[in-house]
Amino acid sequence: MLSRQAGWPHRRQDWAMVLSLSTGIVARKDERVVGTTLVTRYGEQAATINMVIVDEAMRGRGIGRRLMDFALEESKGRECRLVATKEGLPLYTKLGFRASGAIVQHQGIAASAHRPDEVEWAAPEDVAEFAAIDRAASGLDRAALIPLLFEQGRVAVLRRNGRAAGFAALRLFGRGQVAGPVVAATADEARSLLSFLFAACPGEFLRVDTSEASGLSPWLAERGLAHVGGGIAMQRARPARVDLPPFQTFALANQALG
Repeated sequence: MLSRQAGWPHRRQDWAMVLSLSTGIVARKDERVVGTTLVTRYGEQAATINMVIVDEAMRGRGIGRRLMDFALEESKGRECRLVATKEGLPLYTKLGFRASGAIVQHQGIAASAHRPDEVEWAAPEDVAEFAAIDRAASGLDRAALIPLLFEQGRVAVLRRNGRAAGFAALRLFGRGQVAGPVVAATADEARSLLSFLFAACPGEFLRVDTSEASGLSPWLAERGLAHVGGGIAMQRARPARVDLPPFQTFALANQALG
């Protein structure tokens, strides 16, 4: 698979999850797939462009540009977001994307953690409330994503006065499990949610993708999840947002979905 050639850990099931929310295109040469890209639309306002891969042997022939032309046409009228690799950065900049921050990938086996009293496993009836919290944090309508987190894994909720004040998902991905998205009002609450997830899978391989701006990176390293890479978050045609959101996305579902 192209993702393995690129050093990405995606399983067939991980591709299937993203594809279930997306439309995409492949480039072929002699019936062999030599390039891919997917577009995940979040309502009428925004989309993420993801899984942009070109076979190493076919690079430098304009395939990446043609794949991105398709993605931008499919995203027409929407703000576009993506996480760029070092190799893709020049093309995305040429196409009008601007860096909005760094994404830091951590992985490993987390140190033992306690289960915070204010966090518990959520129920499917929490979906609507989580979708609203997620929209407040990201500005994206990801109502279709939230139910999938319950179908493919488990979701923890932090409650305040009987209401959801943050959530975090845990599901199989790549070599082990991924913790994300993690959405909360404060970094302390995000750490509580992550500690609950870490306690639920002792000795298991975990991955967390967080923004550099979240401030969680040093804490994750202390918990045993080493910094192993990342990317550059980029946006195109970003709408003005002057309000301070009540929630923040402290960890991504993965780099494809945001």
